Amino acid sequence: MRHAQLIISRSKLYHNYNFFRSKLRPETKMLVLVKANGYGSGDTEVAMLCEEFGADYFGVAHPNEGIKLKMSGIQKPVIVLTPGFGYFGEIIDNGLEPSIINCEAAYEMVSELAKRGISQYPVHIKLDTGMQRVGFEEGAVERLLEILSENPCLRVKSLFSHLAAADEPKHDEFTNSQIERFTEMSQKIMSQLPYPVMRHILNSSGIERFTHAQMDMVRLGIGIYGTSYVDSSKLKPAATFAAPVIQVKRVTEGSVGYGRHGVVGEGGKTIATIPVGYADGVNRHLGRGAVSFFVNGKLAPTIGNICMDTLMLDVTGIEVKTGDTVVIFGDNPHPGVIANVLKTITYEVFTSVSSRVERVIGD
Repeated sequence: MRHAQLIISRSKLYHNYNFFRSKLRPETKMLVLVKANGYGSGDTEVAMLCEEFGADYFGVAHPNEGIKLKMSGIQKPVIVLTPGFGYFGEIIDNGLEPSIINCEAAYEMVSELAKRGISQYPVHIKLDTGMQRVGFEEGAVERLLEILSENPCLRVKSLFSHLAAADEPKHDEFTNSQIERFTEMSQKIMSQLPYPVMRHILNSSGIERFTHAQMDMVRLGIGIYGTSYVDSSKLKPAATFAAPVIQVKRVTEGSVGYGRHGVVGEGGKTIATIPVGYADGVNRHLGRGAVSFFVNGKLAPTIGNICMDTLMLDVTGIEVKTGDTVVIFGDNPHPGVIANVLKTITYEVFTSVSSRVERVIGD
């Protein structure tokens, strides 16, 4: 290993995929979310593997993410979940399928289809059942039906909504009310359409806890990457963030790093320098011993401040040499450990790994 890598394990990704697949009926479709560069793990890398595993759809946030997938050779359809405005022409020209979140978006999509003389283009209608972020609310359904009736160029491929708190049992009453509201709204729309439409509302936590509401498709996000806010013990971190040791030195006095926060103390310390820092996604708050990284079977604490391009570990008592591999997160330490130290969620830990860290596929 010459520099930092994020190594995506084919076998662990497949394990996670199969765990969620095992909870579904054979006919239920699986949409895998690869937005935000595959939650930091590499969008094209994850998509190619999941297409091989049998995924039916992919989901991205922005059009440019979907275009990248198509250019990489992904064959399965790609939903653009938050297309914004001004990008529908680009979405159509690249064969992507947009989410329509309100009347304005529907009209813009119709306009772009008319310019191209295209009819029956697949779109996905977002319904707001309580997340209160985007989507058609119950009072807008009649207007939506009018738009669809007047513009057959829009062919509804699916109706979907998003659960706000499927991972938290204390909010189960609210989650069930979302599912009920979605069922009612979607049935009303489907009764007015002359063709079959898919429905989906479950995210990763929803698949684990509300499997009865799997409907026609589910959306697998953080779960495929190996963490869960229901039960992570059944999953495996799919990516390992690793980097080599580039220097080992014995420090007998003084201090280590910026601001002299790395205290050597009596007896000295053995210090290993690793070529990753906060510009690579190792948060600065992980310095000064806040967390330990894995090297040669042992956990070594950080010492001093995390730098932009490097960090230092106290490897006193550990056999370490230049070229040895240090694991920032993976099986040990688990990404959840890093998230807990930072008082955040694993989503942020994953997506913070910068683009200069090479993404590679491993076994």
